[in-house]
Amino acid sequence: MSSPKSFSLQELQQIHIFACDLARKAGQYLREDQIRRQKVSLTTREKLNSVDLVTVADETVEKLIHDTVLTAYPDHDFIGEESYSAGQEKKFLLKDAPTWIIDPIDGTVNMVHMFPMTAISIGFCINSIPTIGVVYAPFLGGHGTLYSAIYHPDGGAWMSEFGPTGPSTPLPIISPPPPLPQDAPKGCLFFGEWGKDRRDSPQSNLTKKSTNFINMATEIGGRHGKGGMVHGIRSLGSSTMDMVYIASGQGDIMFEAGCWEWDVCAGIAILLQTGGIVVDSNPPTDLAGTGPIPMANLGGRRYLAIRACSEDALGRSPREQQERLVREVWRRTERLNYERPM
Repeated sequence: MSSPKSFSLQELQQIHIFACDLARKAGQYLREDQIRRQKVSLTTREKLNSVDLVTVADETVEKLIHDTVLTAYPDHDFIGEESYSAGQEKKFLLKDAPTWIIDPIDGTVNMVHMFPMTAISIGFCINSIPTIGVVYAPFLGGHGTLYSAIYHPDGGAWMSEFGPTGPSTPLPIISPPPPLPQDAPKGCLFFGEWGKDRRDSPQSNLTKKSTNFINMATEIGGRHGKGGMVHGIRSLGSSTMDMVYIASGQGDIMFEAGCWEWDVCAGIAILLQTGGIVVDSNPPTDLAGTGPIPMANLGGRRYLAIRACSEDALGRSPREQQERLVREVWRRTERLNYERPM
């Protein structure tokens, strides 16, 4: 294992270019694989249950990324979904060394159904902080859509819809980003996933998520004061895509629990660079607390993301608005039980 080190902006830019090129290369394989599927049926295997699937494409793409990364950066560490899932040890493996965290295909079920919300997620951490994020959705648009960022004071975040030589759009898409709705979560677009835990019991995560979604959608004053009256709830089948839509300003809130660091690492780097925040989606035991809200633990499996915003008409800073909205979401949601050895 390599020891922690600092990286110059130039080094980060080189890694960013490398990761973008690698994501497009992996995405081209998936695009060609979908064409092959028109004549050859897709074989899947179940992991946890029938909604937790893996395909040959998942394993092939992870091997492609793994081998390419470690050839170029042999002293870096690597965490990939499929290689991690194949083992019995479920501890959080990230240390301070430079580490690549990869989801070869986030949204495998979507890909099986040829629904385009499928993404390759390539994250790079330094000192356990997501620093470079590349998310490539190969089936969105004629050239695929690539979101990426370098989390650095002189870095940047971009969306590319026109191939590697085409123009890119700085993120967030609207700049400066608009303030959050004054009465948020009312008026917000809310993203959340049902997850793979489908147990039918009053205290299951599925039941609690259903309650949370209904609370967020219900009219103000409903659900014993927990109604949030959000504009809508979106469930894309990909936590990676949920996160980049919040980062780009195309959504306001992402509430997720049950996913893993490879699902969100790249997206978090993009979110942080655009000015968004991500915290634990479980409320603290002392909800009335007014102290600063810490960033989510990358390996904690619970994430509440809020988009970037500008000062509002009441003079509230972006952070004040974001933390206020976090507390309003916490007030309307139940604690979810997703644990792991740390």
